[in-house]
Amino acid sequence: MSSKTKQRGFTLIELVVVITILGILAAFAIPRFASLEGQARLTATQSLAGSVRSAAALTHSVWLAQGDPASTTVTMEGQAITLANGYPNAATVQNSLVDFSGFAVTTPGATAVFTKQSPAGVSIANCLVTYTPAAAANTAPSVTVTTTGC
Repeated sequence: MSSKTKQRGFTLIELVVVITILGILAAFAIPRFASLEGQARLTATQSLAGSVRSAAALTHSVWLAQGDPASTTVTMEGQAITLANGYPNAATVQNSLVDFSGFAVTTPGATAVFTKQSPAGVSIANCLVTYTPAAAANTAPSVTVTTTGC
């Protein structure tokens, strides 16, 4: 008796169907993953704006608690922060933050600009937070968010 072994495998049609299904899934999944990067940059920028607002308010609270309205500096977490009208000035506002990694800080004029950086360290245009110190006593600083480039 001779025994014939029948080889079993996938037919061409089965392979084509599987490849087609994988192609359809990839067509829907890739755009979703691509947009997640932009959403992450947007969220990080908005989160930093909230952190800057909170840090400015906390610095103001420390200044008020010191009870010396003539004081122009406060120390928080070992960092000296120079004040303008009781709030951090543009040059030292980053000292009131614990972490702002992923952002580069510049101080053009009287503002501080936190610009989102790509993983390669390149600035992402129009994805930034701008801090403008308090213009007068008893007024809060301005924190604006630009996310048109995120």
